[in-house]
Amino acid sequence: MIYSDFKGIRLSKLGFGTMRLPLEADGHTIDQKKVEEMTDYAMKNGINYFDTAFPYHAGLSEISIGKALSKYPRESWYLADKFPGHQHADTFNPQETFELQLSKCEVDYFDFYLLHNVCENSYATYFDERWKIIDYFIEQRKKGRIKHLGFSSHADLPTLEKFLDTPYGKEMEFCQIQLNFIDWTLQKAERKCEILRSRGLPIWVMEPVRGGKLAALSDDATALLKSHRPEESTAAWAFRWVQSIPGVTMVLSGMSNLEQMKDNVKTFDRENPLSAEENDLIMKIADSLHNTVPCTGCRYCCDGCPAGLDIPILISAYNDLSMGMNFTPLMRIESLPEEKQPSACLACGSCMQICPQGIKIPEVLAKLTTIYDGLPKWKEICKQRAEEAARLASQIKK
Repeated sequence: MIYSDFKGIRLSKLGFGTMRLPLEADGHTIDQKKVEEMTDYAMKNGINYFDTAFPYHAGLSEISIGKALSKYPRESWYLADKFPGHQHADTFNPQETFELQLSKCEVDYFDFYLLHNVCENSYATYFDERWKIIDYFIEQRKKGRIKHLGFSSHADLPTLEKFLDTPYGKEMEFCQIQLNFIDWTLQKAERKCEILRSRGLPIWVMEPVRGGKLAALSDDATALLKSHRPEESTAAWAFRWVQSIPGVTMVLSGMSNLEQMKDNVKTFDRENPLSAEENDLIMKIADSLHNTVPCTGCRYCCDGCPAGLDIPILISAYNDLSMGMNFTPLMRIESLPEEKQPSACLACGSCMQICPQGIKIPEVLAKLTTIYDGLPKWKEICKQRAEEAARLASQIKK
């Protein structure tokens, strides 16, 4: 197992993320036997970092991984959990939530604790004086009930920098971002890494294979990768790429079965960085997957927009969604006032006349509106989250 040093702690560079645990035949119930098989394999093969969160698996992930780890000495593993400030914050009292999380995970302290998804939607919540959320967790760190405090984020660059520049941002010890060879440019992950490194913050990686998409490339792309490294899986290429990014300390993988666990452990058994030629190859594959509208973000289009839309942000969301379901662009659109969302486009064409790239912007925004409004799955997820938040809040009050 490859290890990283974090403040004198020897962390396995591969972490077991518990957002996509194996399920029983009903498609909802966590298969605890399989979770424990995967946890046993992880511990036996050097993984010592386990990541969960309050809303994962409708609140049951914490219970599942806590039970699976309980058979091992507490000092032999590190557990990370998160505060759900991105979900209906007026429902979640930080003290009551934290106490419940400790109980569900069967621990007296968390080795790592994160503010869950500090982003455009949740920023005001984390700074709400009614709750004093961050103050509370800083105090828990002083008491030793949190060993290390950090945050995860799907925020765009301005919000990320804004948070890091606050006194609370300076209290953070690490940051978890979505990082893979698609989002290196698509979600500006390269610039996010630069920002974090400039502030001395170690980088925790989520979605290294983008929800499995980068582990299931086209037959042609897969054959091309196999011709260079016959012994490695398609997923291994995505992990090798992430391993090479300076500042990356932890790579989380939401493994759903033992086979994925074994393949990932094999990939993290030793360093085997991509060559310059191989890196060029993977970036060409990334370019072929993008199929994006060629917006350069010059913002000429914004000056003459009578609706005052931030067109580059909306085009960025379109490019991201054109690759498939992804929460980040959806949350970004949702954070905008209704009069700034893509449906507010007047289709007047003034933006198109001034665009140096000749982009048919009204057509792009119309397509984005269709995608956003036509995602019943997304709307159902939002509804389910609201219901889960209410149910979990009732657990706290009990």
